[in-house]
Amino acid sequence: MEAGRPVSLLKKGVDDLKETWPGEPDRFLEHHIDPFLLWCVKKNASDITWQSNRAVMCEIYGSLYPSTYRSLDAADMTAAITRLYGTEALAILAGGADIDLSYEIMIDRFTRVRFRVNMTAILADGRDGVQITMRTLPQAPPTFTQLGIEEGITKNWRPRQGIVLVTGPTGSGKSTLLAAGIRGLIESVHGCGKLLTYEAPIEFTYDTIISRRSLVAQTEIPRHLPTFAAGVRNALRRKPEIILVGESRDRETISASIEAAQTGHLVFSTVHTTGVASTIRRMVSTFEPGERNERAFSLMETIRLIVTQTLVPKIGGGRVALREY
Repeated sequence: MEAGRPVSLLKKGVDDLKETWPGEPDRFLEHHIDPFLLWCVKKNASDITWQSNRAVMCEIYGSLYPSTYRSLDAADMTAAITRLYGTEALAILAGGADIDLSYEIMIDRFTRVRFRVNMTAILADGRDGVQITMRTLPQAPPTFTQLGIEEGITKNWRPRQGIVLVTGPTGSGKSTLLAAGIRGLIESVHGCGKLLTYEAPIEFTYDTIISRRSLVAQTEIPRHLPTFAAGVRNALRRKPEIILVGESRDRETISASIEAAQTGHLVFSTVHTTGVASTIRRMVSTFEPGERNERAFSLMETIRLIVTQTLVPKIGGGRVALREY
């Protein structure tokens, strides 16, 4: 005899954020994944986390809510992993590597929903499992006006050359702020010229932004090139006006970015730090002690703007961005 579905005791309009997916199947198959993700997006989920032996969790306005009634078993996780990446994903995870990718759902010819995805092997209840973290991405980058960016940042966003850094902790909106700034450059009266981006993975796309005087080429790391440092060196052979480096997190990438800035290019990047002052210390600390003084002078010579952002809860729900620059 088939068991009945659980009856929801949540109040319509009051407990909507606590609602689980009405279409939840007894077993997730590949064709269930996209409809479930679209439902999560409709709930304004900024992050969706799949984890072995746990319910799927959605982060909405900074708080986690379960989005499935039951916990996911190995078969459910395999369906999600295969749908998002392919059958080879399980072998990659078993080999001790994590997976970064972007995933896209085409709703119709002109509408798509995109996600930044990370898959990592974990220990779940004493056995090997997987956690999938999905960040929801807007169809097109927002504008500085929509984000309420301060005039001081807007006026200094496009120096002739040098390095512009957007910093902040994980989940603070660094990529969104950077993408909004790039959109502003593309839409400016004189365009941005030739712009090359190197990202892991590609989060925002600029296909829908029209500019007759801008040319944007986006490269995904490691799908197209092995590292960010290799990307910057690749850019120097392609004569761009602007280079975007998704993240400056190691000595090779920072060195390559400094070199690009010193040769007359404008370089944008992000760093995981929590303040303007700590950004310089963090970048210098990646170098060997014997070369830190030289690199500190090089950074101070090339850096034109540092913007640090964090998101805090606001009265009435949601979150608001606070910035230091």
